[in-house]
Amino acid sequence: MKKVIITGAAGSLGKAAAKVFLDAGYSVIATVSSAGSKEDIVSHSNMEVYQVDLSDEAGAAKFIESVIKKDKKIDAALLLVGGFAMGHIAATSGADLRKMFTLNFETAYYVVRPLFNHMMEMREGRIVLVGSRPALNAKDGKAMVAYALSKSLLFNLAACLNEEAKGSGVVTNVIVPSTLNTESNRSAMPDKDPSKWVTPKEVAEIMKFVCSDTAGVLRETVLKIYNNS
Repeated sequence: MKKVIITGAAGSLGKAAAKVFLDAGYSVIATVSSAGSKEDIVSHSNMEVYQVDLSDEAGAAKFIESVIKKDKKIDAALLLVGGFAMGHIAATSGADLRKMFTLNFETAYYVVRPLFNHMMEMREGRIVLVGSRPALNAKDGKAMVAYALSKSLLFNLAACLNEEAKGSGVVTNVIVPSTLNTESNRSAMPDKDPSKWVTPKEVAEIMKFVCSDTAGVLRETVLKIYNNS
């Protein structure tokens, strides 16, 4: 049975991803940031849920080390932890930058670093990072500078990992969803048409595809999951 780590499993995308991968026969190793979030996840015989502060480098490394020791081989990882904040450059302080950097980059990097080394030893594995359209498009990013800058680092991280992994079966893909069609987003943007957005399940299905054997020939992939938004 293939094993996948899903961070941020208590979020809308994390819950959808867990279900899609469980339905596909994976064993899911899920992380949440709080005890309350852990209780909010529906239990499953093939899923283990851990409370981990992934912004703590030592704690994240210890978690990955323990998972590898227990499960021997990790086939894939979906790094879904993240945060969002508005703010043009005039309103964006260093503290704002550091908060977004921690939420969107460090939480991924601290998992990727030991996990990538494990996958390179195995000579195969799939890592999925979550980018954002504002990180690719300055027109969208100018009103959310700290968020856009922090997300842009994930594209650079993927490029570094893929360069180092050339010739192996270890691949890092970046998905870039548009607005997720969730209850909270519909409530926050009642004037928008949610049918133009993407559902968490649709994004999760694409993540399942890039982790599949069928997608084994893909390299350096950035997938823009925008629908019509």
